[in-house]
Amino acid sequence: MTAPLTPPPPPHEPSSHDAWQTPAGYAAPAEAPYGQGGPGMKTELIEGAVIMVAVALGGVLLGVLWWWLAPHVPLVGDVDSQGNWVVYLKDTEGEQAVGVDGTLTLLALAFGLVSALVVFLWRRRGGVPLVVGLAVGGVLGSLLAWRVGMWLGPTSDVLAHAKAVGKGVTFSAPLKLGAKGALLAWSLAGLVVHLGLTALFGPRDPEPVYGQTVPKDGYGAPVQ
Repeated sequence: MTAPLTPPPPPHEPSSHDAWQTPAGYAAPAEAPYGQGGPGMKTELIEGAVIMVAVALGGVLLGVLWWWLAPHVPLVGDVDSQGNWVVYLKDTEGEQAVGVDGTLTLLALAFGLVSALVVFLWRRRGGVPLVVGLAVGGVLGSLLAWRVGMWLGPTSDVLAHAKAVGKGVTFSAPLKLGAKGALLAWSLAGLVVHLGLTALFGPRDPEPVYGQTVPKDGYGAPVQ
């Protein structure tokens, strides 16, 4: 006698559970661990505040250089027919007053370049708080430099100064800033230089790594 033939098992049908399994050859994109993408908002705010204070304190040096390098505007005191003291420019066609504004502007641009370079070298990744600190610090530093230069320069009481030196004696006018737009030169230069350095030499975000195949769906063929 022969044993009855046993029918072959039915073909394996893919179940709904198998349909959602990750096929071989597919690799999920790599994700950076939490906390490695940046220093954190709290740390960036602290760094931005430190940059703002440090840049603003640099205004003391800017004010000293402005007082030292700015041209002097010559004034002369005289007495009119009624015995009153008057002060007038010795050289009415001179450009010393324009040179005073230009000196502060050029120095502020140089300070903006240096401060942006230092901030970039210290924190290459950058960040909004750092940029805001650099911009606000530049404005505060320019205001401080303006006041320091005026304080170091000749007295603002020109009549008293003219009486002290005597009639017809030339003396220097106090430092005055005619073009108030020079107070923004530091911040503008710092922002432009920092933006350029970040765009050229700043770190790049790593691109996600994918596998060679990406599944179309649970049943379809993978998309190459």
